Amino acid sequence: MEGRSTLRPADLLVFDWAGGKHACVDFTGVSPLAGLRENGFVAGQAIRKAESKKVDKHAKACTDNQHAFVPFAFDNFGSLAPEAIRLLTRVQKVVNSSCSSTGGQGFVFNMLEFAFRKG
Repeated sequence: MEGRSTLRPADLLVFDWAGGKHACVDFTGVSPLAGLRENGFVAGQAIRKAESKKVDKHAKACTDNQHAFVPFAFDNFGSLAPEAIRLLTRVQKVVNSSCSSTGGQGFVFNMLEFAFRKG
């Protein structure tokens, strides 16, 4: 299969994300109590670990196929890993620049809050 991509379908493919490369976004949710027995509770530890595992597992394959990789890790309490915050902040800037009214302000984060509550 010469010339064929070895990537599995991304949870979300964002076209022209950085430098003409598309971004493969991989969503993962985790309990903030994951790993509690091993290390005790540390706020944000579970999502940072989940984010790191996703990068270790998928980033090289995306890079090899000329794509960027963006892990989107969140926990059941609504906390977001650093890369997820960067992605949403960037999307929010695009929404803000595209909306002529102030009604667009906060749209992305409000929709995310709705999705977390509904989920």
